[in-house]
Amino acid sequence: MKKLIVSLSIIACLFGLNSCKKEAEKPQWEQEVKNPIQKIDLVDISEKLYDPNVSMEDFKKDFPWFQGTVPDNVFVERRKDPEEIKIYKDAISKIDKAKLNKDLAALFSHIKTYFPSFKTPKVFLYSTAVYYESMLAPIFYKPEENYLFIDVSAFMGMDNKAYSGIDKYIQKSMNPSNIVPKVSMSFAEQMVPRKPTESKFIDELVYNGKIQILQDIFLPETPDFLKINYTKEQEEWNIANEFNIWNYFVENDYLFKSDPELAGRFIQPGPFSKFYTEIDNESSPQVGVWTGWQICREYLAKNPNVKIPEFLNKNATDIFNGSGYKPKEIK
Repeated sequence: MKKLIVSLSIIACLFGLNSCKKEAEKPQWEQEVKNPIQKIDLVDISEKLYDPNVSMEDFKKDFPWFQGTVPDNVFVERRKDPEEIKIYKDAISKIDKAKLNKDLAALFSHIKTYFPSFKTPKVFLYSTAVYYESMLAPIFYKPEENYLFIDVSAFMGMDNKAYSGIDKYIQKSMNPSNIVPKVSMSFAEQMVPRKPTESKFIDELVYNGKIQILQDIFLPETPDFLKINYTKEQEEWNIANEFNIWNYFVENDYLFKSDPELAGRFIQPGPFSKFYTEIDNESSPQVGVWTGWQICREYLAKNPNVKIPEFLNKNATDIFNGSGYKPKEIK
């Protein structure tokens, strides 16, 4: 395998040319949003939860499901918890609710354009004490009620004091700018079909690439690095090392292997990808997701008349073969 590293000067030069080119090109199959949603129903639960002027009776009336099985006396004390109140105030101070409403309305408009049966959900903001597990899944959707929940305490910004026990690689996507891309991904993941028989590494690459294509069409104005929960530097590293990443997969005959370990090394979130070389610590995480994204982009560029539902149902091998994906080496 060739050394998976490119100098910073080459990265800067390449990113300035290649990345701009990639982000500037719009797919020919892109559809126009004809009836954009102007405003969504956005409710801040915690604003009322921590408001001493809102009685328990009134809070329960507005949010009868929020307390769950927590006893009244415990819940009353929680409403007065100074640490939780502090976290909420810090979290909500970093969010422009009007802008968030506008951005979510734009997102839902794009989803509905490609998936007409999509119904705009009612969105609830809330905050919690910072627990590791809750920070890993800050967005969840309840289809029965068509409710979308966003834990704003998971988006206070990298290096926030409240995140001292959370790994840095997780914190990198815990900024206010990550909210809408993560909401988009939560819906995109539900829209990409997956068969139990698709167990090869190429299946993993293309499956995740399909999700990222939906990120492209749902978030046309969003930078690529945010769509994949990267930092800009991680995206630059991938662009600069695209040939070497692909060459490594091909040289090791990984593409058509059914090895679950490969997903852990190149698909799952982590601080870096695991090539088992000296440059692992410098690499970006989830390079398999990024590679699958490029394969799917190449396929759609060569097959502009393919409709998105048809594309999502195509098998990975057909997409790979139809893409002609073969990144060029940097000289």
